[in-house]
Amino acid sequence: MTAPFERLAVLGLGLLGGSLAMAARQRGAARRVVGATRRRDVLERALACGALDEACGYEQAVRGADLVVLATPLAAMPEVVARIAPALAEGALVTDVGSVKGPLAETLPGLLPPGARYLGSHPMAGSHESGFEHARAELFDGSVCIVTADPGAAGVERLAAFWSRLGARIVLREPGAHDEQVAWMSHVPHLLAFAFARALERAPEGSADVAGPGFRDFTRIARGDPGLWADILTANRKSLAAPLQAVAAALADLSRAVEAGDAGATGRSLAAARAALCRASGPLRRATSARRQRPGNPRPDVPAGARSDKEFDE
Repeated sequence: MTAPFERLAVLGLGLLGGSLAMAARQRGAARRVVGATRRRDVLERALACGALDEACGYEQAVRGADLVVLATPLAAMPEVVARIAPALAEGALVTDVGSVKGPLAETLPGLLPPGARYLGSHPMAGSHESGFEHARAELFDGSVCIVTADPGAAGVERLAAFWSRLGARIVLREPGAHDEQVAWMSHVPHLLAFAFARALERAPEGSADVAGPGFRDFTRIARGDPGLWADILTANRKSLAAPLQAVAAALADLSRAVEAGDAGATGRSLAAARAALCRASGPLRRATSARRQRPGNPRPDVPAGARSDKEFDE
């Protein structure tokens, strides 16, 4: 088993950062977990509940750390890295939990001092709820964590082992491929949920009284932090263009069939949609089944190894 990190510095203690600190400490992924955030009350709560061994400022947190995790808002990460760079130890590994990787892969390595290196991480875990008060150590259990680096890059194996220890299964992607795929699998669904929620301004009075599980399932993610999602969607705008055009075309086709009263065409459109969903979901079902059947792996939610970029795994 890969040795734990000696000193883990978690910068930002919201839902993801707080959960990461809790999980790393409880599961022995790091011998010492240090946290930093702008809010003193959050630092005090994190210490009181045992999420951290130490709480301090950003620069002090990263001194001597062999793993630094950026859990701040996406737009703030370059500024944070520039701020902590002089305090980073030689050989330090810097990663993040951001939802867009292309801009970070282009910007962050150039801000690091010689000897430190950046590898992106994106745990596909979270909630419409935000803040340290919702953090929990089991947040990453059974989730995907995308590591954006070549399989043979220095530090990849150790970073993958870290996330596996936290309960995630590892998928490797190039930064550009990551952004394209999460645009389809995460960002567009959120955007559509927000758009539908905005359209509810025009719903007839009393409509909420008849809402059922379908409404709750579809709109839950529209309860997320608007500022956070504005940053994500803006940062990944180039990768969003193609899926948004495809969704618009599919919606237009279905709308025409419905408006024409053509049940046959409507049914064929819905059947094609369901078939496409089954094809897209197939790799996820196969991966889940393989993990359950894999011999010698006592925890089905933790992979025996990372998957390659050639496997679409979400």
